Amino acid sequence: MAKLNANIKKLYAFSFLQMTLFPMAIITLYWKDHIGLSLTQILLLQSIFSVTTVAMEYPSGYVSDRVGYKFALSIATMLGLAGWGVYTVATTFVHVMAAEILLGISLAFISGSDSALLYETLKTEGNEASYARHEGRMNGIGQIGEALGALFAGVLYKTAPLLPFILQIGVWFLALIITRSLVEPERAISTPASHLAEACRTARYAFLENRCLRSIILLNSVLGLASFYPVWLIQPYMQHAGVPVTWFGPVWTGANLTVAFFALASHRAAARVGYRKMVVVFMALIAAGYLGLGLSGQIWGFLFYYLLTGMRGLRGPMLLSLSQQESPSANRASILSLQSLCFRLLFCCTGPLVGMLADRVGVQQTFHLLFYAFLVALPPLYILFCRHNPPETAGRTQRCSAL
Repeated sequence: MAKLNANIKKLYAFSFLQMTLFPMAIITLYWKDHIGLSLTQILLLQSIFSVTTVAMEYPSGYVSDRVGYKFALSIATMLGLAGWGVYTVATTFVHVMAAEILLGISLAFISGSDSALLYETLKTEGNEASYARHEGRMNGIGQIGEALGALFAGVLYKTAPLLPFILQIGVWFLALIITRSLVEPERAISTPASHLAEACRTARYAFLENRCLRSIILLNSVLGLASFYPVWLIQPYMQHAGVPVTWFGPVWTGANLTVAFFALASHRAAARVGYRKMVVVFMALIAAGYLGLGLSGQIWGFLFYYLLTGMRGLRGPMLLSLSQQESPSANRASILSLQSLCFRLLFCCTGPLVGMLADRVGVQQTFHLLFYAFLVALPPLYILFCRHNPPETAGRTQRCSAL
């Protein structure tokens, strides 16, 4: 039991290392200035990344459920090492695409496996009620890792453009050591007569049979898009506004610290105001963030981006906790992977279009137009969420025993 309990701190450490992304704060500049990619190509590249993740999302979750969370996370870190290694020799779009494909598969194996391992560890201890708090801490620590990685990214990039990528390889080697030391919790895992039939049954449960879970997945996917587009657009936005390159690291650090702070506060805020009011807060932050970015092209306009990172921090632990409560142990990682798959599919369909729009009308105007798009898309999802989710924030019972 003591070894199993150690999983929690090890998952904190893994989240920190996984999110310590030295290249992230400058990667759009690297793609534009050193590889020669346009914004259309950059968003296309991220769509390829998402397609890869989509293709592997559910299979990797299923493997994680059947073979083990530790196995899935170890595979993920080895693929991550390979992906960042390719970046050190990349000179063309094809090279970058190969690296992103490896990193996309890596993310697919992580997606759901880390959260499922955390939940099952707590469940074994009879402490699953504290999951949202631990998930918030894990997210917060991960964002602190990304903040620290970004702090000197601009300086590292200016010193040697490849230096952030070289440091990233060392970070993922440490992550591999941690994943190999994790302990697999005991679970009741049945061997289905047909893996394909079992996978289809899980998907049917998530998208057809459990209306509550379906509403959570749809809402979470669109809220995820709202916080994901700016990740790839904010750097050219700041470049156009005249923000010095040396500021990019600290700005990215501030964004991730904002995510970390609100992720740590998420479970308390949800417990105090309730799920429905929290979703209203999410919608208000999205509207204010996109409208501010769309109307202000000044050097300090990037501060509106922090409203979206704050929403991201609040959203993650709360909605993931709701998904966990609707998921059975034997298929937990699979259902969480289906949620990520839904988000990735939406981005695959819309990401290149947003990139083309940014190339054609400019990043600032793109933010303005996205404000109206989310103003139309989010209210129906909110109504659907309220219809299938009770207003209470406590005493929620699982309704997944039939699976």
